[in-house]
Amino acid sequence: HVTLEDYVIIGGLTPIHQFARVGCHCMIGGSSAVQKDVVPYTKAFGIPLKMYGLNSVGLARRGFSEAQRDLIGRAYRILFRSGLNTTQALARLKDELEPTPEVRHIVEFVESSQRGITK
Repeated sequence: HVTLEDYVIIGGLTPIHQFARVGCHCMIGGSSAVQKDVVPYTKAFGIPLKMYGLNSVGLARRGFSEAQRDLIGRAYRILFRSGLNTTQALARLKDELEPTPEVRHIVEFVESSQRGITK
């Protein structure tokens, strides 16, 4: 009863809470504990689980262009480092960023979260 999207990497000994979701192209470090949803294209580890930026190596290896990675990075900074709450950050994402498939996926993933997102 866990949802893992495509191209997710999860380190060993990492439990994932029932009904939590891990977004596409995420990397979760070993011996971590996932309790909330993990936003696509990111990397996270620890107990409690914390976000540690984009999975930029994984994105490059999967063929994402530099422009795509830069735009995903801008979305990450707005969502996690701007000091805004999640609702405000989503509104800013929609207003300021080009609605590429990656940005739309991040917005839809966060909006559909039932458990909340890992920050």
